Amino acid sequence: MSKIKIVAISDTHNRRPQVTIPDGDILIHAGDITSKGALRDVRRFNNYLGELPHKHKIVIAGNHDFCFEREREAAQKELSNAIYLQDSEIVIEGIKFYGSPWQPWFFDWAFNLQRGEEIREKWQLIPNDTNVLITHGPPLGYGDTVANGNKVGCEDLLNKVIEIKPRYHIFGHIHEAYGITKNDHTTFVNASICTLEYKPTNQPTQIEYILS
Repeated sequence: MSKIKIVAISDTHNRRPQVTIPDGDILIHAGDITSKGALRDVRRFNNYLGELPHKHKIVIAGNHDFCFEREREAAQKELSNAIYLQDSEIVIEGIKFYGSPWQPWFFDWAFNLQRGEEIREKWQLIPNDTNVLITHGPPLGYGDTVANGNKVGCEDLLNKVIEIKPRYHIFGHIHEAYGITKNDHTTFVNASICTLEYKPTNQPTQIEYILS
């Protein structure tokens, strides 16, 4: 039985994590690379990725990463040390990864869509045979509780996850909801490195993906 070691992080916001990034086969960053989406910050992040030993690195954008929405070609060109996914997929070691940066409307930041039909159209693009789903925002009820106790995840995203049953769903966005939750079919990973106070001190999440 072979295993693939996946290391998941998110929401680094121009800050180098103040924790050790464990080695592994695949590193995933689930968005919010930057604070305000400047290309120079993507360049610095790309240089940082180049220092990490993981054979494969997968990155999606988040609501702070404006350049990937407004200057997509230029931003992706800066990200030479990773695979960038935006409503797209890649298969590595027989595992299908699908990445999408969208999340429900939040103060007119990047990759914001209205709840309901507008965002549902994006989730319908997710292939049914996705093994590891990467989104920036959480689904409703999993890793989505904000400081006042409200759950702010996307109901339509949850419905899609329940439909396709990926083995893992990795995301960030809600810093204070960092951690792992599960249902009968999917492990949900809020991999935010930054805390609610934007201190980059949360531990990366390590996943042993067992190949069948």
